[in-house]
Formats: sequence, structure tokens, C-alpha cells
Amino acid sequence: MLNKDLIDITHIMGDGEAEIIPLLTEEDTKDLTVTDMPEQMPILPLRGNVFFPGVVLPITAGREKSVRLIKTAYKNKDIIGVVAQCAAVTDDPDYEDLYTYGTMARVLKTLNMPDGTTMVILQGLDRFYLESIATKEPYWIGKVRPAGDNAKNMPADSDIVAEALRDSYLRLLKLTPGVPSDPSFAIRNIENPYFLLNYIAAHLDIEVSDKQKLLEIDDFTQRANRVLEELSKETNLQELKIKIQKKVSKDIDKQQRDYLLTQQLKTIQEELGGSPAEQEVEELRKKAEQKKWSKEVGETFEKELSRLSSMHSSSPDYSVQLNYLNFMLELPWNEFTDSNFDLDKAQKTLDTDHYGLEKVKQRILEYLAVLKLKGDMKSPVLCLVGPPGVGKTSLGRSIASATGRKYVRVALGGLNDESEIRGHRRTYIGAMPGRILKSISKCGSSNPVFVLDEIDKVAGMSAHGDPASAMLEVLDPEQNTSFHDNYLDIDYDLSNVMFIATANSLSNVHPALIDRMEVIEVSGYIEQEKVQIAKRHLLPKQIKEHGLKKSDISISDKLFSTIINNYTRESGVRQLDKVIAKLIRHRAVEIVKEQEFKKSIKESDLKSILGLPTAQHDRQLSQDHVGVVCGLAWTQVGGEILFVEAASAKGEGKLNLTGNLGDVMKESATLAYEYIKTNAEALGIESEKASKQDLYIHVPEGATPKDGPSAGVTMFTAMLSVLKGIKVKSNVAMTGEITLRGTVLPVGGIKEKILAAKRASISEIILSEANRKDIEEIQSEYLEGLTFHYVENMGEIPPLAFATQQNHE
Repeated sequence: MLNKDLIDITHIMGDGEAEIIPLLTEEDTKDLTVTDMPEQMPILPLRGNVFFPGVVLPITAGREKSVRLIKTAYKNKDIIGVVAQCAAVTDDPDYEDLYTYGTMARVLKTLNMPDGTTMVILQGLDRFYLESIATKEPYWIGKVRPAGDNAKNMPADSDIVAEALRDSYLRLLKLTPGVPSDPSFAIRNIENPYFLLNYIAAHLDIEVSDKQKLLEIDDFTQRANRVLEELSKETNLQELKIKIQKKVSKDIDKQQRDYLLTQQLKTIQEELGGSPAEQEVEELRKKAEQKKWSKEVGETFEKELSRLSSMHSSSPDYSVQLNYLNFMLELPWNEFTDSNFDLDKAQKTLDTDHYGLEKVKQRILEYLAVLKLKGDMKSPVLCLVGPPGVGKTSLGRSIASATGRKYVRVALGGLNDESEIRGHRRTYIGAMPGRILKSISKCGSSNPVFVLDEIDKVAGMSAHGDPASAMLEVLDPEQNTSFHDNYLDIDYDLSNVMFIATANSLSNVHPALIDRMEVIEVSGYIEQEKVQIAKRHLLPKQIKEHGLKKSDISISDKLFSTIINNYTRESGVRQLDKVIAKLIRHRAVEIVKEQEFKKSIKESDLKSILGLPTAQHDRQLSQDHVGVVCGLAWTQVGGEILFVEAASAKGEGKLNLTGNLGDVMKESATLAYEYIKTNAEALGIESEKASKQDLYIHVPEGATPKDGPSAGVTMFTAMLSVLKGIKVKSNVAMTGEITLRGTVLPVGGIKEKILAAKRASISEIILSEANRKDIEEIQSEYLEGLTFHYVENMGEIPPLAFATQQNHE
């Protein structure tokens, strides 16, 4: 019955995937009709293929159920049903995962493979219709009914159709490279038109769903016509491939095999009618028609687009030119976001997001008011200066929300390459636009709120240029109307962008940059402000972020004060935010473990949750001392108090300084000592004593570098105290620069120093008369409990600082 010479089981692909080979002669067909189909039948799901009547299919079965089914059917000589799966990835298919038409099969042979799978050879019989899956154990069993077949009811012209199928298939085999001779031999020896049709249908290189449609066609002629259509498509495709290969091979060498693929692709696209380069050019031109750019920019775009159209798509410059044109189209040209002119709404938004910061909020409202009245106004360039954690960066997002504009942020910390700002010229490999225009391109608006974060961390002149100087063109209102990016190579208007720079200190910012910005100092917070910020903003934010409810936790104002004083040491609230987050996480654990807890956290709970207090704040001395004076210093993280200690011993009038002092601070000490020696009698010191005493000045925390001129009055007071033997008031702090003439000059960072004095419980502060205006600008709540003394000359300090004019014995 079986012509075993035609079996080829060497091309087995896996469970349900194999090469299909016919085994039938004309006499064999008599045994392929099932006259008595049972109501239920074992079902074998087939992956990645469709089984046709009269075809023999060698497969490997890897699924446990499939192996069990096959072995049982082979042992009992049962007929099984083979149905294709809708998706090959399904391991345990249900009825919905299977096609409804399948082919009954006889198990001819099984063989156990070394890898543990079972190879089986199936012979296709009649078609059937799968109505449902009755059970899936021990394998799939389905309820079936006959589908009807036309093997015996062939049309009169079936032999003619068979010859057409045979000729078409043999022609395709001839055109297809690498095909073995077995299929050609088999196709010539199949006499029955019906099984010839099934064999060819099974061998078509088409999707499983399309093969399944062929199986489901009842009429022989209709199925044959569909197969002939597929054969025609495959034949035309092979002929086109051969044509392309012949055409391309004329233009390339054997060494240019990589180039062959590009040429083939190009030829395919030409055969399909149209070059992708031409299509891309047309798409770019259509996008350009929608842009609101100027005539100059439009002409430049057309010029660059013409260059692109003249390039070959395989040219290295093609992608560079295409990227440039796409960037031009991505940039917003006069595409503005509507601003919010409702000042009350803007005020509410700013107040909701940030506590305090009245100067910044007022400036934004002023800008919106003028913009509403005038209709057009250059956006301001603001610079928010203050210690970390006071809300400078987040304020930018709030401003964007209040003004109704889009928000952009660029971190400038560590920036040391001018090209990061101005972009690279397109002649360089890997050229890109600068970060300014790239960010504006991403946001898609010509008037966003643009935060330049940490502008004081921008590097100075280097081998890569001067990025700080490059920022001048960005931030200068007179120049940024025509900002020139080297990559874009066209002037771009930045005047509508609201730039907001942030910095911890202006000391490292280019002076010309400062001149172009409107500087607004954002000072640190006093304890009362931190409590309000924690209660209104930080606690609700952390509750939301950690998935808790307001009813899960409560923290009193008094406890917030305790946390601020014992677990944070900062001008801002960043560390406070982390401590609150830790409290929230602790409560989250209690909730998940379903432990009993009280809603309100008590002070007694802090030690177990946060550990021992970690913040050690400098406090005023408990009593007056000789030669120990409290000074006020400013750092990038806020204000601090600074003690200066002085001692004397007989010697030759030398001055010894310790405490890791910088050059400016050492000069201040030298000035103070020389002033005392020069004016000894006026200060009530014997001139001989001043010149024959060695002075030792020490500033504690020697591991911390210290510098600056503001400790001049502090060092002078400490030296004078030790030489006269008079104690200095422990509740007095001072700051100011001195001159050799005895003048006390003003210093900066006054508000931060005032906050440091309040934290240390200082009650009296000595300042230069020129700093009086700085105190008058500070809100009254910051000054509560403080008394200020303003001096113009160093001689005015002793009566204010010394505890008594009596000599200390």
C-alpha cells in the first residue's frame, strides 16, 4: 500500500512541524474513506501546520498528552483526529484555540527518540468537523461529525486541472534554489487529482490560517483555483528575485557582499514603484507646509531638502541630512502655549505648591499682569539663589503650572563642554543640537518655563570651550532673540522662553551672567516655617506616595519641631522630608502586619523609629568667656555660627593661626592684630604688652576649610578680649569685614546668618551700619527675639560685646 521510497523524515522541526510527503498510489485511495465515523474521537492538536487528506506527515510529539494519545492509538489501531492550532505557542489548547475543520488520521509508525520525544508517522484520511472538546484527560477527546469530502465526486475536467497544478508546481520547484529532487519525483507519480491537490496545498509556503481556509473548501475546483493563485504568486516572486539578482550582480563585485543587500532592496522598491527617498522627501515637504516659520527659515529648509533629494539613500550623509531636517520640523516655530492670565488662580497655584517665597511669587504675578495688559513681552530671566532643599527647582514646575506653560528642566551641574549649549557643527561625526534647543524641541512649545538647574556648577574655560560664556547668549534678553545653535545653523528666537536659573551661591557664577539675570534670593526657613511646610506639603505628599490614608497617621506641630531640632540640620527641608518618609514607612509596616497602633506619633516613639538624635546644632556658650567670640558665617548650605578662640603668651608679638583657615581669613586676622598694635593706647592696652605677647587664634572644626572676610570683627574682638582680660557676652554674635583704618564693612548672606543665630539662641547681633538695609528687608517674623547693633568703626564694638569693663583677674 505504501511506497516507502518516498518517505522523508529527516526534516523534522518539532512537535507538530515536519515535511509532508505523499505515500499513495491509485489503489491506496480505497482505504482512506472512513465509512463509520464515531461521535467522539481522540484529537491531536498540530502546531504550525495543517494536515490534509491523503498526505503522510512525520512529526515529533513532545507534549505528554500527545505522546499518550499517539501510543494508545497505535496500540489499539484507533483513528484519531488531527486539528491545527490557531496559535502555535499554546501548550494546552482549549476548543477556542483550535480550528474546527480537521483531518482524520491513522498512526502508521512510532519511534522513541533519544531526546525523550516520540516520532510518529500519520496518514491522512477523511475530513471532519470538530463540534466541541468533550474532555482533556488523559488526552484531548472531541465530539465530531463528518465534514463531507469530494474524493469520489470529481468534476469531469479534474485531470486537466491536475495537470495545470502539476506543471505550476514543477515550475516553482525549478525556480526555487536548494530544493531536493524528492518532491519533483513525488509530484510526477501522484495520479489521483484530489490527492495531488492536497499534496501541493500542504507544501505551500503560506500562513497556517490560509492553509486552513484551503482545507475548509469543499469544492475541488474552488480549492484548485485558490492553490493555483498561490502558486502563481510564489512563481512571480521567485522570478522577480532572480531578475533582481541578475540586475544587481552587474554593478557589484564579489567582495561587496554587504552592499548587495542594499542594492537588492533598492531594486525591489523600484519594481514596486517608487523610491523610499522620494517618499521621505515628499513627507517632509508636507510637514513643512504646516510650520509657522519665517520666510528665511522656509528657504533654508527647502535648500536642505533639495540636497537630501539629490543624495542616494545609501550615502552616509543621507541619514545626517535627514536627521537635520527632522530636527528642524520637530522644533516649535512660533508655536506658543496659551498663558494663564487669571492672577488669582496663579497665586493659588503657587501658594498651594510652596510655602513662603513671596518675592518669587510676586515677580511671577507682575510678569503675568504686564503680559495681559501689553499682550507681548519678553519673558524674564530669573535666578533663584539659596541653600539646597528650599524649593528652587520645584518652584520652576509650580511656575509652569501657574502660568499654564510647558515645563523643561536641564541640569547644568558638571557641564564642561561649550557644545552642550551651542551644539556641534554638522560636519562632525555624531553631531547633535545643543541641550537648549533639544529640550525645547521635546516640549514642543516656543514659550515654556525652562529651568537651568545648578548654574553655579557650570565649569569654566577648558579645552572644550567656555560653557559659562556660551550661556550669555541664551540668557541675555537682547541677544536671545537670535540664538545661534551650531547644529541648526539658523537663528532661533528664545525671547519668549521664561528662563529660571537656580544656584546655591553666586560666587562661582560668571559675573556677566549675573548681570543678565534678575537675582532673587531664596533663603532658608526658620523653624516655624519648616513646621508649616512639613504639615501642609511634606506629610501629605509622603502619605500619598506610600499608599496610606490621612487617618493612618498624625504628627503634631510640637513633634515636628522636635524632629526638626533633633534629626535635621539644614536650611531647607530635604532632610526633613526623608525623616517624615521614614516615619510613614514604619507606620506602613504596622498596617500591613495588622499590628495595633495609635494614630498619633508621640515624642517617645522617635527613638525606636528614627534612632538617637543625629543633629548637633551649635548653641551659644553657657557662660561668658575671655577670648571666645561667636561669629556668623555663610556656606552654600546655609548659615552657621562660628566660634573664634584666642589665647596669649609672652613672646615677640607673633600671631599663630590654626583651624584650616583660607588666605582671606588669615589676612583678616593679620589686619585685626596690626590694628590693635597700632591703636593699643586708644583701645586701653599698654603698647609694650601688645608687642610682647604672642597671640594664638583657633577656629574649631579644623577638618573643615574656612575662608572669607566676614570674620574680621570676630577675630578683632577675640584678640582684644584676651589682651585686656575681659569676658565676651555669650549671647552676642557678630559678622563684618575690617580695614586697617578700623572701618567695619558690610558682608553678604545676612538672612542666612540671622537664621543660624536664631537656631543657636543668640539674642544680640553686631553688624556693619551698611548692613542695616539688609535687616530692614527681612520679614519681621525672622527677627523676633533679636537685637541688632550697627557699627561703623571697630572701636564701637567692645562696649557692645564685652560683659564688663573690669579687668579679668
